Amino acid sequence: MNSIDLFVKNWGSKQAMSPIASADISALETRLTATLPESYKYLLAHYGLVHSPNVLTKICDLGVDIAEVQDFLSLEDVDSLSKLYEMTGMPKGHILFASDCKGNMFCFKLSDCGTNNQDAPVWFYNHDLRTVSQVADTFSAWLDRFNTL
Repeated sequence: MNSIDLFVKNWGSKQAMSPIASADISALETRLTATLPESYKYLLAHYGLVHSPNVLTKICDLGVDIAEVQDFLSLEDVDSLSKLYEMTGMPKGHILFASDCKGNMFCFKLSDCGTNNQDAPVWFYNHDLRTVSQVADTFSAWLDRFNTL
């Protein structure tokens, strides 16, 4: 999971991160009735909730046209915000996992979260336009976009 380790090394803030217990991740999967991608679970189990405020600065400095990630959501927020965003206009069937600094969200499609899934496409929910668009073929590839900045 080199892309994940490199992302945390390059972009993770200096605040202490606490790995999340596998039992807590499994409990979330049960509530969601989904199997989260192994790559995402690796991030949670090894590092916890990553805060990456410097991504925005680098993207602005370089003038790169990609949506920045700032915070990975807590397990409680993954569940509750996914439901809340659906109630406020997001198309159904998405699992939110991270946000940018403007209230937009990165998510997985519920239909992509089947059994034995190593990795899954990453989607971007623009809350102003209420649109969801694919931004990467896999979670690892999505993180690699930031690693190459």
